[in-house]
Amino acid sequence: MTIRKHSLLAASCLASAFFTITPALAQDEGTEPAAQQGGLTEIVVTARKREESVQDVPVAVTAITGKVIEQRDITSIEKIAAATPNLNVGRASNGSAAQITLRGIGSSSTSIGIEQSVAIVVDGAYYGQGRVIEEGFFDLARVEVLKGPQALFFGKNATAGVISLTTNDPTNEWEGSVKAGYEFKANQYSLEGILSGPLSDTVGVRFAARYSKMDGGYYKNVSTPMNYTTVDVAAGFGDPETLISAPTESPMPQQEEFLARMTLKFEPTDNLTSTLKVTRDQNDTLNNSWNYVAYSCGNGTGYSQLTVYPCKQDFVTHQNNLPVELSQISPYGRDDGSTYNKYRSWGVNNNLEYDLGSMMISSVTNWQRNNNSWACACNFQTTDTNAGGMIFATENSTWEAYSQELRLTTSFDSMFNFMVGGLYQHTNRDFGQWGFYGGVRDSAARPDLLYAASEKISWTKGKTFAIFGQVRFQLMENLELAGGARYTDEKKDSYFAQEYVNPAYSGVYRSAADPLGIITANQKFDDFSPEVTLTYKPTPDLLIYGAYKTAYKSGGFSNGGINSKLSADPYGDLTFNPETAEGFEVGIKSTLLENQLRANLTVFQYKVNDFQVDFFNSPVFSFNTLTADAKTQGVELELEFAPYAVPGLNINAALNYNDAKYDSFDEGPCYSGQTQAEGCNVVTADGQIRQNLTGTALSVAPKWTGVVGFNYETDVTSDFAIGLNANARYSDNYNPSAFGNPIAVQDSYWSLDAGLRFMTTDGNTELAVIGKNLTNQFYVTGVVDGPSSGTASGGVTGVKADQLGFGTLPRTIKVQVTQRF
Repeated sequence: MTIRKHSLLAASCLASAFFTITPALAQDEGTEPAAQQGGLTEIVVTARKREESVQDVPVAVTAITGKVIEQRDITSIEKIAAATPNLNVGRASNGSAAQITLRGIGSSSTSIGIEQSVAIVVDGAYYGQGRVIEEGFFDLARVEVLKGPQALFFGKNATAGVISLTTNDPTNEWEGSVKAGYEFKANQYSLEGILSGPLSDTVGVRFAARYSKMDGGYYKNVSTPMNYTTVDVAAGFGDPETLISAPTESPMPQQEEFLARMTLKFEPTDNLTSTLKVTRDQNDTLNNSWNYVAYSCGNGTGYSQLTVYPCKQDFVTHQNNLPVELSQISPYGRDDGSTYNKYRSWGVNNNLEYDLGSMMISSVTNWQRNNNSWACACNFQTTDTNAGGMIFATENSTWEAYSQELRLTTSFDSMFNFMVGGLYQHTNRDFGQWGFYGGVRDSAARPDLLYAASEKISWTKGKTFAIFGQVRFQLMENLELAGGARYTDEKKDSYFAQEYVNPAYSGVYRSAADPLGIITANQKFDDFSPEVTLTYKPTPDLLIYGAYKTAYKSGGFSNGGINSKLSADPYGDLTFNPETAEGFEVGIKSTLLENQLRANLTVFQYKVNDFQVDFFNSPVFSFNTLTADAKTQGVELELEFAPYAVPGLNINAALNYNDAKYDSFDEGPCYSGQTQAEGCNVVTADGQIRQNLTGTALSVAPKWTGVVGFNYETDVTSDFAIGLNANARYSDNYNPSAFGNPIAVQDSYWSLDAGLRFMTTDGNTELAVIGKNLTNQFYVTGVVDGPSSGTASGGVTGVKADQLGFGTLPRTIKVQVTQRF
C-alpha cells in the first residue's frame, strides 16, 4: 500500500469513528444554540509557588492553559517554543542535546556538563539537563514560561528563565478519555488514554499513557554507500580493510515513544495533601542527528566540501550507518550497524502540603533517572576516507538526581508575611564515549576496541545545598515590598580518562598511563542571590511592578571533552566557572474594557557574568568552555482580546524587542576559516589567536519576535459546536553561531499553526485537524561546523566550514479523535 493510500485510509477511519459516536448535526426545529459568554477568562499561575491570577503576579510570565495545550497539541519543549515568540529550542545530537534560549540567553549544546540557563521544572522539581528535550509531555494542566533570572521559587537557580510544567491531578469524580491521532508527514500513529477518579473519600488516582510510532519521518536522507578503509597499526599500518557504510534508512527519525504516568493523591485530613506521581518515558529514534542540515557552504561554491551536494535550507540530510563489522563488536553498536538514539527515564515526585491556616508547609521530593545511548556517523554529512575521513561514535550516559525541597509560607492577615525554605540535591552522571575514525584499527587491542581511536570514561558526583527566603511588607493597602535571597553551596567531584587510545594517536591524546592522562576535579562553588520587588496595584485591574533580580547557575565539568597532548592545561579545558545574572525589570499589567482586553508591558535589562560558551579549540584539539560577559535588554508587549460582542472569540498578540550581545569578550574564539582581516587577530598570552567578540550578538538572539493569533468556538446546533484557531509566529534574522560566523545567519521567517475542531456541545466527542508550520518554513535553531570542512582560523586566507544547522519540523497535519467519558 502506498503512503498516500495509507494516509487516506487512516484519515477515513478516524472520520468514520467520529461521526459514528457524534449526535446528529441537524438542529432541531425551533431550538437555539446554547448561550455563550464573552470576555477574558482568568489564568491561574504558580510563579510564586502559590496560585495567583497571571495579572496579579509581578513576574513576566507567558502562561498556556491546559485547554490551549490540547487544542494546539503541545507535547514537547520544542512545541512550547513554537507558542512562545522569544523562546527558541535547538535539538542537537550529542553533548547536552539541547540549546534552550530565552531573551537571547541560552546554553551551548556541545557540552554535556553544562546545565541549561533556561531551567525546566516539572511539578515543582528541577530538571536542568539538556536531555530533558527527549522527554515527551502530555496530560498537562498548564505551562508557564517565566522570563528573566529566577532565584527563589524553582529549585536551583536559572539565569535566563524557567519553563514550568504542571501535570493534571486526579479528579473528584470518575472520568476518562481516549484520543487517537494520525499525522500525515511522518505517518505517525498515536493513542492516548486517561482514567481518573476517587478510590475512596481520601484517595484519588489518575492513570495516563500515550504511545506513538512513526512509519516515516520528517527529513529525507539522500546519502549513498561510502567506503571506510582501515589499516592495522599492530601490523605496521598494513593489511588494509575496506568496510561499507550504508545510508541510514530514510525518512527520519521514525520515532517510537511511550509515556506513562500514575498519580496518587492522598488527603487524609482537610489540611494535609500528598500527591505522588510516577512517570516513565521511552523514546527511540533512527539517528540522533536526523535534523542536521548543511544549509550554508563555507567554500563559496554552494556545494559541500566533503561530498559534492548543494548546501540549502531544506528538510534533506546526508547520513550513513556504521559499518556492520565495526558496529557489531563496538560498545553500544548494533548488529546491523544502524544509527539510533535510545532514551529511557523514570521520575518519582511527591508534593506534600500541610495547611495550618495562616501558614503552609510544602515539600517537593523528587528522584529522576535517565539513560541515553546513541550511535552516529558524526561528521553529519558522510564522506569516505579518501575525501577526508568518516567519524563514527557511540555513547552511553546516565544521569540520576535526588532532591528534597522544604518551605514554609505564611498568609497572615497583617502587613508582614514571609517564606523560608531549603533545598538539598544529590546528582550522579556516568559517561562513556567511543570514537572510530582516522582509518585505523589495532588487532592487539581489547576485542571491542579493534576499530576504536578513542575511549572516554568520565563521571561527576554533585551535592547542592541551598537556603532561601522572602519577606513581604504591605506598606499600604495597594503597595507591597518584597525582598529575598538564596544562598547556594555546591560541590562537584569529577573523573575523566581516555583510558585507551589507538597508538596512531599517541601524539594527539593522552592515555591513562600519561601523568596528565587522568583528570580529577574537586570543585566547590557558593553564591548569594538577592532580589527585591516593589508592587503597586492602584486598582483591581492595574498592576505596576519593578524588580531587581539576580540568579546563579552552577559551574562544572565537561565530561565529554578531549584531553589533548597539545594542551598545557587539561584541567582548565575540562572545568568551567558558574554563571550569574543581575539586572532590573519593570512591568505593567492591565485588564481593560470591562474585562475584554488584557495588556501587559515589560521593560528589562540584565547582565550575565561568566556566561558559559563552549567551543572546539582546533589548534590544541580540545573542547573548552570559556566564560564571557553578556547583556540582554528589551521590551515585551502582550495583548489578549475577548470581545463580549463575539462570544467564543479570543485574539492574542505579542511583540518583543530584544538586544542580546556580548558585553565583554575580547578573547573570544574565532570561527573556522576566519582570517586575520576578518578579525581573527587577537593574540592571547599563551600564543593562541582569537577575536574580539564584544558587541557581537549572542547565538539565536533575534532582535524582533512576535506572534498573532486567534481562537474561536461557537455552537452550531444544540448538540454540536465548531472551533477554529490560527497562530502566526515571526522571528527576525539571527545568527545561530556563538562566534559571529557571517555565513551561519538565519534569515527572518514566519511560521503558521492552525487547527479546526468539530465537537459535541458537552465536550465529550471531538474531531480535530491540527496543522503546524503550514508555511513549511525551514529554519535552524542552532549550528555546528561541519567536521573535516573548512580550514584553521587566524591565517591570511581561509575557507569557512560548512554550517550544519539543527533544523526544525516541516509542515505537519494531524487528524485526531477524542472521546471523553
